[in-house]
Amino acid sequence: MRLLLVVAVALVDTDGRVLLAQRPPGKQLAGLWEFPGGKVEPGERPEETLIRELAEELGITVEEPCLAPLTFASHAYPDFHLLMPLYICRRWQGTPRSMEGQALKWVRPGALREMPMPPADAPLIPFLVDLLGP
Repeated sequence: MRLLLVVAVALVDTDGRVLLAQRPPGKQLAGLWEFPGGKVEPGERPEETLIRELAEELGITVEEPCLAPLTFASHAYPDFHLLMPLYICRRWQGTPRSMEGQALKWVRPGALREMPMPPADAPLIPFLVDLLGP
């Protein structure tokens, strides 16, 4: 089974809410809400991936020192195994906006459990609730 390395980030605004993006139609797990991020390309470090993906997907600039590793998910899907480090970021430049047509939503940590999310994302929620409160 192939291993897929994907990196994600919990962007946290000044009100303590976390940004989620909805997977667009036509993609695997379409309609589910996830933490922004993407696949780590060959020769790329996870932090570099996040900086690139956040600029492409959300139009924001993130500096590497503002990315703090929080936890990770390890999940076996039918055709691959996903390994996903989750970072937390509270500082960025610009206002997150949908650059690829995906819906965006700011959610309180305690309300993350109510959002339909991919199986790999759901186990990350308790870490955010513990860190940020409900």
